[in-house]
Amino acid sequence: MEADVKPHFTSVQQILKKMDKMYIFFLLLLGINGATGVTHSLKYFYTGSSQVPNFPEFVAVGMVDGVEMFYYDSNTRRLEPKQDWMNRITADDPQYWETQTDSLMVAHQTFKGNIEILKQGFNQTGGLHILQWIFGCDWDDETDEVTGYDQYGYDGEDFIAFDVKTETWIAPKPEGFTTKHNWDNNRTLIAQRKNYLTQICPEWVKKYVNYGSRSLLRTVPPSVSLLQKSPSSPVSCHATGFYPDRATMFWRKDGQELHEDVDHGEILPNHDGTFQMRVDLKLSSVKPEDWTRYDCVFLLSGVKDDVTTKLDKAVLRRNEEKLSDMFVPIIAAVVVGLVLVVLVVIGAVMYKKKKKGSDDSYYI
Repeated sequence: MEADVKPHFTSVQQILKKMDKMYIFFLLLLGINGATGVTHSLKYFYTGSSQVPNFPEFVAVGMVDGVEMFYYDSNTRRLEPKQDWMNRITADDPQYWETQTDSLMVAHQTFKGNIEILKQGFNQTGGLHILQWIFGCDWDDETDEVTGYDQYGYDGEDFIAFDVKTETWIAPKPEGFTTKHNWDNNRTLIAQRKNYLTQICPEWVKKYVNYGSRSLLRTVPPSVSLLQKSPSSPVSCHATGFYPDRATMFWRKDGQELHEDVDHGEILPNHDGTFQMRVDLKLSSVKPEDWTRYDCVFLLSGVKDDVTTKLDKAVLRRNEEKLSDMFVPIIAAVVVGLVLVVLVVIGAVMYKKKKKGSDDSYYI
């Protein structure tokens, strides 16, 4: 696929393996923005499934700036707000929840039909199958630049995606060529998708950010610790309790950022909605007398001042048992959030404003 289209899909086997083990890595779809402090995102995920035990046939999740704002599944058949500030939307659109629930019921049926079409196209007769649709946009509130994305995955692999710049559909597999041909020749569909991704979507980003501004625009500084399992282990600079997740952290030597002997961890969620991250420094080539030349720097989006921590043996925690205990909340947070994360990883949802009925152009 072209550079503008990023693969997002996890295989069915990986999903089920992670569900069985009650463990999952959280970052595949949430995305980590740079620490510019001006980029806001609106992402919709929905998933249709066939013969997945104990899982709804259709699941819908909507997220703004990485925060779940609503949820729907075909078992409850009810769209529910996940943030208190989402209830403010009815002041502008009193029928919002009813209209969107009706729309997602239709989307459920469309997905069921598309899974059957895809099974035929892939010469499949039965078994477990998952169809995903992910779309949304990123909006830079300084430059007003908008980046839209719209892509489908089937059984954990990319199926087809829309390139906004070229106004064409990209199909990486032969099974998607027919859909690509049909959708490339549907100029109404292309115009609709481009208009949504470049015009309507950023307008809704602004609305949602406005509704949840107290929560979404807050900044919370981290607590930073230096951790080490043993004298021969790398030193981990660990920051936790910060918000938002648009942050970066690195090691410096004599004021210059280091790139060698450094291992950057991912940003992970805490159970309270804040985040954590770490960056490790290998000490094998660092002389004890040179420790004072090193420091760890944490930068948080929207905050001018950084948090700098000197490499100092006096503050270094080097008890292996205590160090492992510190990461128990990390594991607990992952387990507590498992259901939401699985839904995000395999989920998809679209927003159709005040539109009822099926759109035949979206049949695969």
